[in-house]
Amino acid sequence: MSDPRITSSIFTRGAVDLSALRTPAPSSAPAQSGPPAGAPGGAVGGVTVIDVTEATFQSEVLERSLNTPVVVDFWAEWCEPCKQLSPVLERLAVEGGGAWVLAKIDVDANPRIAQMFRVQSIPMVYAVVGGQPIDAFAGVVPEAQLRQWIQAVLKAGGVSVAAPSDPRLDEADDALMNGDLDAAERAYRKILAESPADAAAEAGLAQVGLARRVAGADPQAALAAAAANPDDVDAQLLAADIEVLSGLAEQAYKRLVDTVRRTTGDDREKVRQHLVGLFTIAGPEDPAVASARRALASALF
Repeated sequence: MSDPRITSSIFTRGAVDLSALRTPAPSSAPAQSGPPAGAPGGAVGGVTVIDVTEATFQSEVLERSLNTPVVVDFWAEWCEPCKQLSPVLERLAVEGGGAWVLAKIDVDANPRIAQMFRVQSIPMVYAVVGGQPIDAFAGVVPEAQLRQWIQAVLKAGGVSVAAPSDPRLDEADDALMNGDLDAAERAYRKILAESPADAAAEAGLAQVGLARRVAGADPQAALAAAAANPDDVDAQLLAADIEVLSGLAEQAYKRLVDTVRRTTGDDREKVRQHLVGLFTIAGPEDPAVASARRALASALF
């Protein structure tokens, strides 16, 4: 069995149905302390970071977000990438002085919330404004990029209307999330046949390929094999795939750029194409992709 800590970083574009959580199920967990429901996070008691359970989700996230943007951090104690991201989020929340509130949710203790948000990997971070999720990202991102994302959330203010969803993408995404890779591939390819420049479909198709490549792999063994055999191209490719799925895309990009530097001929081209495929998943606007593309160009020329 593969390590449960290595999970997919795929983010579904479909709408998140939180209706089941608007009336929390009975819980013996004590309610979390904090400002009254609906009060701005920094306005009462200077609260900027709170632990949220299913029992307090409605008041601490949904109702609070009617007045103050809430950033929801899904994490777990065993998640190493979470230990990189969460402290940065907490520091930025304190720095924000109540302009937004960080709500931390332990997925092991609150699986129902994670299910409602369709969390497939952690760390997973959602922005909730006006009672609705408006944006999200998975994995560890650089602090500069995180600051830009938070600024965009703050700028959104009370706007909770998301862009109209594409039912074709929703169908493809659902198949991918359900593990039906064949159906997902057909759906993404159909979109690309009709709209060849559809970046979301291209990213989805790349995610299908990634999921297939890592199926059945033992993440810890694969990473150990790559470390022990730096000249084994296939071992490096699999290790990079696993790193992307565990939210360590920048580490994966560096691994493959370094492999490009060590290889020639067909091996070098194989690694280059694989890396470009991983870039497709994140998209060209991702700062980490832009940086890695520059490093790749330097390694090639």
